[in-house]
Amino acid sequence: MQESGTPILQAGRNCWKIAHANRFALLVDADAYFRAVRSAIAQARHSVFILAWDIDSRTKLVPGGANDGFPEPLGEFLEAVLAARPDLRIYILNWDFAVLYALERERKPVQKFGASHDRLQFHMDDRHPSSASHHQKVVVVDDALAFVGGLDLTRCRWDTPAHACDAPLRRDAEGKPYAPFHDVQALVDGDAAGALGELCRLRWTRATGHQPVGPCETKAADAWPAGLAPDISDVDVAIARTEPVYEDEEGVFEVRQLHLDLIAAARRYLFFENQYFTSSLIANALAERLREKDGPDVLVISPHTQSGWLEDATMGVLRARIHRSLKQADAYGRYGMVCPHLPGLAEGCLNVHSKVFAVDDRIFGVGSANLSARSMSLDTECHLAIEAPPEEEEGGRIRSAIVAMRNRLLAEHLDCEAAVINRQVAERGGLLQAVNALRTDQRSLRPLDPPLNDDLDALIPDSRLVDPEEPIDVDSVLSELLTQDARRRTPGRLAALGVFVAVLALLAIIWRVTPLRDVINLASMINLVRGLDALPYTPVAVIAGYAVAGLLMIPVTLLIAVTGIVFGPVLGGVYALTGAVLSAAVSYGIGMWLGRDAVRRMVGARINRLSKRISQQGIVAMMVIRFLPIAPFTLVNIVAGASHIRFRDFLIGTLLGMMPGIFVTVTFVHRLVEAIRHPSAATITGLLAAVALLITVAVGLQRLFERKEGGAAQ
Repeated sequence: MQESGTPILQAGRNCWKIAHANRFALLVDADAYFRAVRSAIAQARHSVFILAWDIDSRTKLVPGGANDGFPEPLGEFLEAVLAARPDLRIYILNWDFAVLYALERERKPVQKFGASHDRLQFHMDDRHPSSASHHQKVVVVDDALAFVGGLDLTRCRWDTPAHACDAPLRRDAEGKPYAPFHDVQALVDGDAAGALGELCRLRWTRATGHQPVGPCETKAADAWPAGLAPDISDVDVAIARTEPVYEDEEGVFEVRQLHLDLIAAARRYLFFENQYFTSSLIANALAERLREKDGPDVLVISPHTQSGWLEDATMGVLRARIHRSLKQADAYGRYGMVCPHLPGLAEGCLNVHSKVFAVDDRIFGVGSANLSARSMSLDTECHLAIEAPPEEEEGGRIRSAIVAMRNRLLAEHLDCEAAVINRQVAERGGLLQAVNALRTDQRSLRPLDPPLNDDLDALIPDSRLVDPEEPIDVDSVLSELLTQDARRRTPGRLAALGVFVAVLALLAIIWRVTPLRDVINLASMINLVRGLDALPYTPVAVIAGYAVAGLLMIPVTLLIAVTGIVFGPVLGGVYALTGAVLSAAVSYGIGMWLGRDAVRRMVGARINRLSKRISQQGIVAMMVIRFLPIAPFTLVNIVAGASHIRFRDFLIGTLLGMMPGIFVTVTFVHRLVEAIRHPSAATITGLLAAVALLITVAVGLQRLFERKEGGAAQ
């Protein structure tokens, strides 16, 4: 445990800088934040920086109408502000997102922001390791005001603290309602805002290679949003970051160290309100404190379920594992996980997206970092924290402000006044006891005990794969696939193999540095294929596209999904099956041309075993390999071409093996899109039926293959 007289926040250890703020305000829920940030940008004179995980030009920051003389949608609003301010420049740095998020995001965002203004620069930031993301959510206006927290200026974020289940204004850009959403943003001014402006400029330069406009040399008029009272004045603010190791850049892990120091320093309680809780490092540190006889209470506010079935089956499983381990470590009954319950809500629990912590009445922080391994090490993050000085007496102004902000969050969830929480904590001697005493059967904080399904627990891999702590080590991944001999550079490598690899590398470089990358992603591929739909040669173009895509190593599953989305389950299935077979035949021919020795030397022992299986069991092996994800599609084709399997058996096995998978897949994506666009009992039932069919066929083929293997071995 840290000495009580030692400051917790230390620049160079657990934060980047500690800078003074004249005012600090906690903006709870997006209604307050969006109003404040719109007001600040509307008054901007010199510069606006926006660092975003996501941004949507259609977002209306004030759904009920801002009435400030500017257009309502964000993109039009920014353009109008630029037109009214001839010296203003706006910089938007947005994460160059993964394909997984393509259907959730605005298409072609680069074209939606500042298309008619050279003073609005928009850049998709891809300077991050594989599987990482830029997760900072920062807006800095004229280096005088800065917003930091968990909220992006995007769709499905706006809500008020009431979180009414039927709020008429809580709709996305297409007019579709979405569930209540809770998040928190902080607003600072003074030197703290200037320091965050420096952070934005460093990020912009690193991402683009260009220097943005420098800090404003003339002092701007006070742009603090009218009517917004600060939670505290005259306070020092610590800025903590996460930046991953990338190329020649060293990593920055201040957020991780800050959390570890907070946990070590706590005496009475640790309070977390966070979207995720999956970091084993944080969990181990908490478990250590829970084993202490006089350790602090630990209260975690978390959503009942994660965002969607995929996250629930991955991050949800990791959270359940951690929750179970903390319950086992909690020898003195000082740990609790709760979720905000909303009566009348279908799923019963508020979507908690915030990232807030409080330690005793001494430290309060808000930012973008989740309690996840990737937020501590892999994604870019930014967190703000304030600390009451050790010499301040109990009940001092900073301590009182910290308690008030913590109680304000609890009061929203418990549907009571902050003063009631303050009184209960004092009377009952602890945060957990106060929450338990104030719990009701209406809007409240209910105990959360995430179930750990045994099947999912066995299926979901180690947290290093689902919630990685560091960039993927390409060498270690390759070592799982290639033999040492195959990885060693040898002058005797076959010339044909060298040419083949060089061509693939050239295609990868072309994809990386040319507009081709804007074509080969889920959203743009859907648009491209939809454009072909009206042409007379659509079938030929789509089927030929599979052959080209196979040579480019584009995953066949992505192509099948796109085909199913655009053409539906029947026609899409026919196109996908024909195209996949043609693509398989082309890469089979490449394998024949390279020869067995060249392919085996390239791909190593693991694929050598696959080659043996293919040659021994022919059609049945090809059927199972096609249906189950044993190896990448194009690689299997090349190996098959280099093996002894006959072309006829290869084609028959491919056709029979891929037919059920393709038609189930295109049906699944069709049902999925329908369930998303038009949720109903019928669409959801159809989606579940497709999943059940997929599992049934997979299990059946696997058992058939195992019986064939067993018979061959006897």
